[in-house]
Amino acid sequence: MTTTGRWVRRGAVVGLGALWWWAVARLVLAPDAGAVEGAVAAGGWGLSVLPVHCMPKARAKGALAAGRWRRAWRYWQGSRGAGG
Repeated sequence: MTTTGRWVRRGAVVGLGALWWWAVARLVLAPDAGAVEGAVAAGGWGLSVLPVHCMPKARAKGALAAGRWRRAWRYWQGSRGAGG
Protein backbone atom coordinates (compact mmCIF):
# COMPACT_ATOMS: atom_id res chain seq x y z
CA MET A 1 0.00 0.00 0.00
CA THR A 2 1.23 3.49 -0.71
CA THR A 3 2.20 5.89 2.03
CA THR A 4 -0.67 8.20 1.11
CA GLY A 5 -3.21 5.39 1.38
CA ARG A 6 -1.85 4.37 4.76
CA TRP A 7 -2.18 7.93 6.11
CA VAL A 8 -5.71 8.28 4.73
CA ARG A 9 -6.74 5.04 6.42
CA ARG A 10 -5.17 6.08 9.72
CA GLY A 11 -6.83 9.48 9.49
CA ALA A 12 -10.21 7.87 8.94
CA VAL A 13 -9.71 5.57 11.92
CA VAL A 14 -8.67 8.45 14.19
CA GLY A 15 -11.54 10.63 12.96
CA LEU A 16 -14.18 7.95 13.45
CA GLY A 17 -12.71 7.05 16.84
CA ALA A 18 -12.90 10.70 17.92
CA LEU A 19 -16.52 10.86 16.73
CA TRP A 20 -17.38 7.77 18.77
CA TRP A 21 -15.71 9.13 21.91
CA TRP A 22 -17.53 12.44 21.45
CA ALA A 23 -20.86 10.61 21.28
CA VAL A 24 -20.11 8.53 24.36
CA ALA A 25 -18.95 11.59 26.32
CA ARG A 26 -22.11 13.47 25.35
CA LEU A 27 -24.28 10.55 26.46
CA VAL A 28 -22.55 10.42 29.84
CA LEU A 29 -22.05 14.11 30.54
CA ALA A 30 -24.71 16.11 28.69
CA PRO A 31 -28.32 16.04 29.88
CA ASP A 32 -29.56 17.02 26.40
CA ALA A 33 -27.83 14.16 24.52
CA GLY A 34 -30.22 12.43 22.20
CA ALA A 35 -30.78 9.81 19.58
CA VAL A 36 -27.90 10.87 17.32
CA GLU A 37 -25.32 10.37 20.05
CA GLY A 38 -26.90 7.07 21.04
CA ALA A 39 -26.91 5.81 17.47
CA VAL A 40 -23.27 6.77 16.92
CA ALA A 41 -22.19 5.15 20.20
CA ALA A 42 -24.18 1.95 19.62
CA GLY A 43 -23.07 1.68 15.99
CA GLY A 44 -19.42 2.17 16.87
CA TRP A 45 -19.62 -0.39 19.64
CA GLY A 46 -21.32 -2.88 17.32
CA LEU A 47 -18.63 -2.44 14.70
CA SER A 48 -15.91 -2.96 17.28
CA VAL A 49 -17.43 -6.27 18.39
CA LEU A 50 -18.09 -7.56 14.87
CA PRO A 51 -14.56 -8.76 13.97
CA VAL A 52 -14.37 -10.83 17.15
CA HIS A 53 -17.33 -12.96 16.10
CA CYS A 54 -16.60 -13.32 12.38
CA MET A 55 -14.86 -16.37 10.99
CA PRO A 56 -15.23 -18.57 7.93
CA LYS A 57 -18.25 -20.87 8.19
CA ALA A 58 -16.08 -23.94 7.59
CA ARG A 59 -14.10 -23.17 10.78
CA ALA A 60 -17.05 -22.12 12.96
CA LYS A 61 -17.93 -24.61 15.68
CA GLY A 62 -21.58 -25.61 15.42
CA ALA A 63 -22.15 -23.93 12.04
CA LEU A 64 -25.38 -24.99 10.37
CA ALA A 65 -25.43 -26.65 6.99
CA ALA A 66 -26.47 -24.56 4.00
CA GLY A 67 -30.24 -24.47 3.56
CA ARG A 68 -31.09 -25.78 7.04
CA TRP A 69 -33.02 -22.66 8.09
CA ARG A 70 -34.79 -22.55 4.72
CA ARG A 71 -35.99 -26.15 5.14
CA ALA A 72 -37.18 -25.45 8.69
CA TRP A 73 -39.04 -22.33 7.54
CA ARG A 74 -40.77 -24.20 4.72
CA TYR A 75 -41.71 -27.02 7.08
CA TRP A 76 -43.16 -24.54 9.56
CA GLN A 77 -45.10 -22.72 6.83
CA GLY A 78 -46.51 -26.01 5.56
CA SER A 79 -47.56 -27.20 9.04
CA ARG A 80 -49.61 -24.05 9.63
CA GLY A 81 -52.01 -25.02 6.88
CA ALA A 82 -53.64 -22.87 4.24
CA GLY A 83 -55.79 -20.95 6.72
CA GLY A 84 -52.82 -19.45 8.61
